[in-house]
Amino acid sequence: MGFTQLHAQQWLTSFQKAKELSAIQEKEIILVFQGSDWCAPCIKLNREIFETPYFLTYAKDHFIMLQADFPKRKKNSLTPELQAHNNALAERYNKGGIFPFVVVLNKDGSVLGQTSYSKKTPQEYILELEGFIK
Repeated sequence: MGFTQLHAQQWLTSFQKAKELSAIQEKEIILVFQGSDWCAPCIKLNREIFETPYFLTYAKDHFIMLQADFPKRKKNSLTPELQAHNNALAERYNKGGIFPFVVVLNKDGSVLGQTSYSKKTPQEYILELEGFIK
C-alpha cells in the first residue's frame, strides 16, 4: 500500500494549480474523472496504467496530472469545496458523466483530446495521450 501513497502526491486536485503549473512547465494537463471506490474500469486504469513505474516516470516529466474523483462511499467523501470543484470540472469537461474519462488539456484549459479505459500497455496509453498533443 505504501507504494501508491508514495506516488499519490503527483495528482493535483486544483484545476487552477494545474493550469499554473502547465503554463510554467510547458506540459499538458491530463484530467482524469474517476470513481475511485465504485468504478471497476477506473480502478483498472489506475492499476494497469497510472500506478505503473513506467507511467509514473514518464508523467513526471511530460504531464500535469489532475484528478477529479467522485467517490460514493461515505468514508471516502470529499470536502464540500473539493466536491464543488470536481462538479464544476464535470460540468465543463464531462457532461456525459463517463467514468473513467481522461481529458487532455492545454495550459488554457482547452480540450486537445479525450479517451477512457482500454486494455493497453502503459507505453501504448502514453502514445495515445501524446497523439492528442502533437
